[in-house]
Amino acid sequence: MPTTEITAAPASAPATSQAERTPDPCIVVIFGASGDLTKRKLLPALYHLEQSGLLPKDFAVVGVARRPLEKTFAPDMKEGIISGGGVESDDAKLDPFVNRVQYHAMNFDDAAGYDALKTMLAEIDTKFGTQGNRLFYLATAPEYFSDIIKYLGEHCMAKPADCGDGGNWVRVIIEKPFGHDLESAKALNNEVNKVFGEDQIFRIDHYLGKETVQNILVFRFANGIFENVWNRNYIDHVEITAAESIGIEGRGPFYETAGALRDVVQNHVMELLSFVAMEPPVSFAADAVRAEKIKVWKAVQPIHPADTVRGQYGPGAVDGKPAVGYRQEERVHPRSQTETYAALRLEIENWRWAGVPFYIRAGKRLARRVTEISIHFKLPPLLLFKDAQGKGGEGIRPNVLSMRIQPDEGITLQFGAKVPGPTMTISKVNMDFSYAQAFGQSSANGYERLLLDAMFGDATLFAHRDGVEATWALMTPILETWAKDPIRDFPNYAAGTWGPATADALMKSDGRKWRKL
Repeated sequence: MPTTEITAAPASAPATSQAERTPDPCIVVIFGASGDLTKRKLLPALYHLEQSGLLPKDFAVVGVARRPLEKTFAPDMKEGIISGGGVESDDAKLDPFVNRVQYHAMNFDDAAGYDALKTMLAEIDTKFGTQGNRLFYLATAPEYFSDIIKYLGEHCMAKPADCGDGGNWVRVIIEKPFGHDLESAKALNNEVNKVFGEDQIFRIDHYLGKETVQNILVFRFANGIFENVWNRNYIDHVEITAAESIGIEGRGPFYETAGALRDVVQNHVMELLSFVAMEPPVSFAADAVRAEKIKVWKAVQPIHPADTVRGQYGPGAVDGKPAVGYRQEERVHPRSQTETYAALRLEIENWRWAGVPFYIRAGKRLARRVTEISIHFKLPPLLLFKDAQGKGGEGIRPNVLSMRIQPDEGITLQFGAKVPGPTMTISKVNMDFSYAQAFGQSSANGYERLLLDAMFGDATLFAHRDGVEATWALMTPILETWAKDPIRDFPNYAAGTWGPATADALMKSDGRKWRKL
């Protein structure tokens, strides 16, 4: 397919940016620090901030977990920064940074452990000048969230006055999944809000740390040519795909209680949907952006069971290598009803989007790893390209704007062009923007922006309780319907394919088909 490449602006047209500043001195306390997330993502992200001069001079990290890792934790984190963060082992800032990484062993339901932790943090305040500011990060399994929140409150570590003179701050980041349905999400919100004020709570979704996700808002609202056609008058339908080629990676017990709808659609995909469909906020302040996102979710009409598809992968091949079926994965029930694929058709009933279907699909063990949003515009009138016999115009295809979130980050606009020659032959061509080509490769993993925003107290890219409950309100009826109606033909798609045939039928019934990726 012909391609037209779009390059970044030349040096004579410098990028527009906001002035850099550093947050207040603080301690980042990571509960569940022995897990993979801390070593592969969180510590490399913090170090990338240090390399960029964005961390405060007075700063420390404390890992909290149950195992006795006092001697090995800091060296292990150093290895993770090097191997997972693209950092050279002789980087001048590395050893001074690692010297500020501490460890505290305790059980999450041990009251005495919280007393010892509080004492340790006070000592670090004195040693490193962190001034009583705390950023607690809950990177544990969800079943520990309530205990940790409760004990932080009971041991006077949840309010600024508890940790200093009242002029400091205390915030908490909570990983997903935030609840497993609407009722549990409301209960967890209530438990957290008993201890922390809503302005202290940062419910994290790492997708929002991706540059390409944030760029959706920039693309829409910083360019005058797109917003005018971003509506039902010009757009035929929208597709959102979140496909993974990997399986469950040994997480059988977790995935058995989650499934694709809970694990990906309720959070990641709903966030992408809101960025695509929201109205322009009055500013990029947290309250303004959140308000527009919630309007989108509340305008989504109840999703009929007939507009949903679930699938589960069976044996197949991915990248030419054999792959077992989901039911053969480690610690998965041999007759499991857990879906590894979910597809939905939904509509947003407002003035911008009424009548425009949004098609969503997410799954494991699909043909390739790709997350993409594609905007399909309406077909133009074809009479202009027909001859006296009514022939011609066959080469006309709808314009498609695709925003690639991962792995080949970028934006492509597909349009029709005349093929050179004596006949009116039309071919589709691409105008393609690539992040890597325009700005170079980056070792950032997306957590950098989110951690920095939390230190600043900027919740724009974090979920509010109203948003969490709004998305669960959409997904819970589907989950309840599926639970009452077991699927007899699981597995219904082979590993390495694009999902079950019923997903194709969902689009075909509307006279459409999924975009080839």
